[in-house]
Amino acid sequence: MMRNEVLHGYLIHHRKYREKSHIVHLFTQEYGRVDGILRQIPPPQYQPIRIQATGKSELKNFTKLEILNQPVFFHGDAFFAGFYLNEILLRLCTLEEAMPQTFEQYQLILLQLQQLALHEQAALFLRQILRQFEHVLLQELGYAIDFSVDANQTAVEALQHYQFQLNDGFLPVRQASRSTLSGALITSMQSYEDGQDFSLEQLQLLGKLYRQMISALLGDRPLKSRQLWIQSTQT
Repeated sequence: MMRNEVLHGYLIHHRKYREKSHIVHLFTQEYGRVDGILRQIPPPQYQPIRIQATGKSELKNFTKLEILNQPVFFHGDAFFAGFYLNEILLRLCTLEEAMPQTFEQYQLILLQLQQLALHEQAALFLRQILRQFEHVLLQELGYAIDFSVDANQTAVEALQHYQFQLNDGFLPVRQASRSTLSGALITSMQSYEDGQDFSLEQLQLLGKLYRQMISALLGDRPLKSRQLWIQSTQT
């Protein structure tokens, strides 16, 4: 139960509810994802807010909304990346379960996206910061990967190829294909230190691996942000 509990966070999604209210989904520092009813115009996305929450049910009553800092506007790839971040938080995060590392990473990536257009290697920088966010999110959701052993708890071998299964890990396979991962790529992650940039090899691995993991966790409903992002590159 929450009673005039002060929350700090961000709006990740909202929809109209009755005539003058909205159901809003927040990602907060204190409780992770929190849902509730707001009887006023929702705040902008990507802008830190402070709000009070009261209620016993999954839908809280939100009052005393304060919008902090200046407005943030994303364009181009930064816009689609922000949409993607909010969508996976909404779809994957358990209600009212604090995720402090992911919250910290979310704040960081919002700052990084504001600098995206100024970056000399914008496409590479975007891959880097999205993989870093996914890495922290999946670890905090309980899906940390052991890159040193396969599904049989045998050491990963550089010359072997593997198929990744969400519940089992890396399964050795006889033949390489587009969907398999090389042991050399997998073992490259053993040298990674949290908070550092990924190497190009690690980015290649995690691009395939995290897309597969997130798709498996989402089930039959694909991400709208990914579909719109793909469509935008084809027009």
